[in-house]
Amino acid sequence: MRSGWSWLHRLLLAALMASFAAAGFVESTPASAADAPSGTWSWGANGSGQLGIGTYGSPQFSPAPLSGLPGVTAVAGGAYHSLALRFDGTVWAWGQNSNGQLGDGSTTQRSSPVQVSGIGNAVAVSAGYYHSLALRSDGTVWAWGGNSNGQLGDGTTTGHSSPVQVSGLSGVIAISAGASHSLALKGDGSVWAWGLDSDGQLGDGNSGGFSTSPVQVKGPGGTGYLTGIHSLGAGSYHSLAVGTNGLVWGWGRNDGGQLGNGTTTRSTTPVQVPGLTGTSGVSGGTSHSLAMKSDGTVWAWGMNDYGSLGNGTYLSSPTPVQVKEAASGFLAGAVAISAGWYHNLVLKSDGTVWSWGLNWYGQLGDSGASTRPEAGQVNGLTGITAIGAGGQHSLAAGLPRTVTITWDNPADIVYGTLLSATQLNASASVPIAPS
Repeated sequence: MRSGWSWLHRLLLAALMASFAAAGFVESTPASAADAPSGTWSWGANGSGQLGIGTYGSPQFSPAPLSGLPGVTAVAGGAYHSLALRFDGTVWAWGQNSNGQLGDGSTTQRSSPVQVSGIGNAVAVSAGYYHSLALRSDGTVWAWGGNSNGQLGDGTTTGHSSPVQVSGLSGVIAISAGASHSLALKGDGSVWAWGLDSDGQLGDGNSGGFSTSPVQVKGPGGTGYLTGIHSLGAGSYHSLAVGTNGLVWGWGRNDGGQLGNGTTTRSTTPVQVPGLTGTSGVSGGTSHSLAMKSDGTVWAWGMNDYGSLGNGTYLSSPTPVQVKEAASGFLAGAVAISAGWYHNLVLKSDGTVWSWGLNWYGQLGDSGASTRPEAGQVNGLTGITAIGAGGQHSLAAGLPRTVTITWDNPADIVYGTLLSATQLNASASVPIAPS
């Protein structure tokens, strides 16, 4: 997922909310109904309990609310499991757990959220097929779940049902998990990768095998290293990154044209996606890719057998095409994007969620099971502030636009830029969602 807020804004916000939690606070319900609803929602496939609604088996064709999980600031979907980050810095998980990807110290499948053990002060989460990642406010990365290809990054191929620290990484500001590989972006604009390297998805000039610890992604053509990056997104077997100049880069598998450079030839180092400028975020599916521009438009490229490109056709494209909205021309107003295996989610600035692509399990959330090659609105969701597409399921969370915080001792709080000196009092209303 990527939103219109800058990574710095989000990092400061998450750290600030964690400080509130440590100091002891009371969250007040918003006075205005326009600030509601808040809560977490899910829809789509549920064979492993990945919707978190207390049941297994039957898919949900419209969003269903999760109980007992308030204050969620971010969500992420894996193949058959889900993650949620709460404002207090704790991480929660549910769904399939055969590889320990829920991080609760067990391999027991869960149909309701359980807390990931030993993780606090988290500011971001990401879910791979069978592993999970969390970024803490101190810039360290933690991982748990399957590790047969080194995707946990701890120097081993031993799986873990509780979080372990990714070795040698510090100063990280963003993370993204692919099928069996992982990406991290440092504050200096460099990109690091570890795990499966079957198609060059680690971007270090090699292919085949794997790496159990982070390697730095090289520059285009293998010269130097990729720098000046501000956001990234891992597809199943390919990787994407956006530079501070708004240009997009891709590397790894390219059988469906998911690298966007006009070919279907894989690349073990970054290649530029032509024609894309002003890009603010990217997200990768199985064989397709998404990009969001700062003007709120969304673009897609790669395989399109299930309408994943959202341009009203089922024709694949190895270069970007603009996503359409079923009712009114091109999709606009996007502030966040998330790609599942063959379906996609977009969060608009008005708090609504839109979807397109494969819909066999109701992952589009429109009450039906018909695949759709253009974006349509997800039923009944407003006030949403976070989205996450899993393999065949979808997640969304909403928060009040502001939250009133009361703490015991303001002197104990480490203040970020979101609070001014005039707010050094017993309580304050703090913005926690984009307006």
